[in-house]
Amino acid sequence: MTQMSPLLLRARETLKIEIAALEGLIERLGPEFEEAVNLLYSCQGKVVLAGMGKSGLIAQKIAATLTSTGTPSLFLHAGESSHGDLGIITNRDLVIAISYSGETDEVLQMIGHIQVIGVSLIAMTGKPDSTLAQAATVHLSIAVEKEACPLGLTPTASSTATLALGDALAMCLLEMRQFREDDFALFHPGGSLGRKLTVKIEDVMVSGKTLPVVPEVMLMREALNVLSRKNLGIVVAVNNDEKISGVFTTGDLMRLLEDGQSFLDKPLIDFVNRAPKTIAPEDLAAKALHVMETHSISCLVVLDPENHPIGIVQIYYILRAGVY
Repeated sequence: MTQMSPLLLRARETLKIEIAALEGLIERLGPEFEEAVNLLYSCQGKVVLAGMGKSGLIAQKIAATLTSTGTPSLFLHAGESSHGDLGIITNRDLVIAISYSGETDEVLQMIGHIQVIGVSLIAMTGKPDSTLAQAATVHLSIAVEKEACPLGLTPTASSTATLALGDALAMCLLEMRQFREDDFALFHPGGSLGRKLTVKIEDVMVSGKTLPVVPEVMLMREALNVLSRKNLGIVVAVNNDEKISGVFTTGDLMRLLEDGQSFLDKPLIDFVNRAPKTIAPEDLAAKALHVMETHSISCLVVLDPENHPIGIVQIYYILRAGVY
């Protein structure tokens, strides 16, 4: 058996320690967590997260996560708070202060101001008997058995636990606020994520005179002419009510040719797929992309509420729109 290298041993040990920290966090969750969530939910202003050093970096990430999921939040550098930045806290706000020791001087200096203006304080510490924990409205424990750092100096398991606890708060609030994809898209209009959440089928579909829609009784030789001329790789068959009755694709044509069937003088309806994958114009393009990837197809028929074909959406146009 090949002996594992010291680097892989250290990496695995680090991950095991951090996993253990998260498992311990799960076991400790209780009424105080629910109280914290309820305080955050009822906050009429913004959530101010404060910390120093690594805790400050984690506070910044939690603030960003809360903000993007419907809970307006910002980060306050505890070291700058006593130099005028405390003015950003109003009596409608709530403060989350993070300090593993619960004795960080810069964080403790904020307590008096928080108490004077009368806002709730949620403390995240690893020491329930610390000054910060005792001063808090609610204390959430981020205690870990040990850090992953072999020297026991660098916050590792504890910072992972803090970050995960912040995510848990954010996800609970997201659910309580009934935060949905449309809300998320409103806060993320830029980049690939924004496009995935905002680009709809109607924005990328082919419609109008370019649509390869033909009567289901059309002979195959005529239907193949439409298939070639429209150049979308698909022909959509409709019945007398102009409702979709099936589709025929270039892939279907290749299979017919391989089988050596005689089909040119037969009606299109004899060869269509009668249960094609379809989509609505108001659906997200990302949904269409998922359907195409799942079923290994390259286009979908767009239908109105009465099952009339009104468009074709191809994977090429979705990817060109930046949705992937």
